[in-house]
Amino acid sequence: MKDTRYTVVGAGLAGSLMSILLARQGGQVRVVERRSDPRSGLEMAGKSINLAISHRGLHALEQVGLRQEIMDQATPMRGRMIHATGGALIFQPYGTRAGHAIYSVSRGALNRALIQAAGREPGVHLDFDCVCRDVDLDSATVTVQDRSVQEVRQLQADAIVGADGAFSAVRSRMQRTDRFDYQQSYLTHGYKELTIPAATGGGFAMEPHALHIWPRGRFMMIALPNQDGSFTCTLFWPFTGDGCFDALTTSVQVMEFFGRVFPDAVSLIPDLAEQYLGHSINSLVTVRSRPWNHGERVVLVGDACHAVVPFYGQGANASFEDCVLLDRAMRDHPGDRAGAFSAYSAERSPHTDALADLAIANFVEMRDATASRFFRGRKRLERVLHRLAPGLFIPLYSMVTFTSVPYGEAVRQARRQWRVVILLMALVCLPALMALIGILVFLVRGM
Repeated sequence: MKDTRYTVVGAGLAGSLMSILLARQGGQVRVVERRSDPRSGLEMAGKSINLAISHRGLHALEQVGLRQEIMDQATPMRGRMIHATGGALIFQPYGTRAGHAIYSVSRGALNRALIQAAGREPGVHLDFDCVCRDVDLDSATVTVQDRSVQEVRQLQADAIVGADGAFSAVRSRMQRTDRFDYQQSYLTHGYKELTIPAATGGGFAMEPHALHIWPRGRFMMIALPNQDGSFTCTLFWPFTGDGCFDALTTSVQVMEFFGRVFPDAVSLIPDLAEQYLGHSINSLVTVRSRPWNHGERVVLVGDACHAVVPFYGQGANASFEDCVLLDRAMRDHPGDRAGAFSAYSAERSPHTDALADLAIANFVEMRDATASRFFRGRKRLERVLHRLAPGLFIPLYSMVTFTSVPYGEAVRQARRQWRVVILLMALVCLPALMALIGILVFLVRGM
């Protein structure tokens, strides 16, 4: 769609990647972002400073030549390191092969790399400190307030890409149109971030190639490694009730609680109480919507159309995959933007709905089940089954994390696999059960 004019609202992960892909189709792209230019050295605030990148995200980065640059800044995590209540450390590998890993990367560094790449594209113009105030869907006009000069401008284009996050101004305007479905739900838990500094003398204070989890039933703490030797910790706790954010309001309460619930973490965070009391608490929201387009004029990507909670490590990966799939749909429908946008929306949205369900279910698994013997036994069984029949049995986590199988199809395939496993187990056990019954009948009759 050469020479098409696009306004991309949002220069986060999805918006910056999408602007590159549109420019490489020959589009003229203007990106508007309410935050300051991160290339100035300032972090783009608002979300976790760490995220996990895996196969889907790496594939998308490869499309724009950034895979190796990001991999050079990432730390591989080959599994979960469970910090049990008794102090034991239990390692649970992520994949079914030795090379399987997900990668911890700085959100700011990733976003900066994408924006720098977008800025190098001849067809991309970046406007920072520009707040989207209104959207005219039918004329593809965005009204922005440029905070740097206190000026209000109207930007008219052929199409708008809404990539402005879970509280999208573009989607908010689409919600006022007929037959637009929208659902927003919050978890009863929120999150707060802390930092475990690098060990004295440099290096990591814990195993660097793992995602650390302290599962404690109703709540948990996790930690992701950074290349400088530090870890970014995230507390996922209820807002109210036992073990909640509201219950800890003084340094004494913080130190007593951590000493009792996360004792091995206390010595790793010298300024624990100061960090805890000084850092904000954030909410966890799931957003579902459809359709993701308004004719040929507007289309949504990333959190703007499907925000998910972070517990499957797929938020950024799914947003990147959106961009690749939208780019593909536009190439498959040359000259038919409405057809491309509609096909992308119809084909993709059921799979991100499936991801939203997976992410919520995985929260329960991470905070509770990961510490149980049953969970560890099931994971071992999955690895054994995959080794015995790699073409017939692929664990759900592996399909989601290490392949491009659509999320909904991965869920369906996993269910089919387990039905077959249960059936085979029943067929194997049935002869033994019948033999046992026969022996019991013989013994009873002989008495």
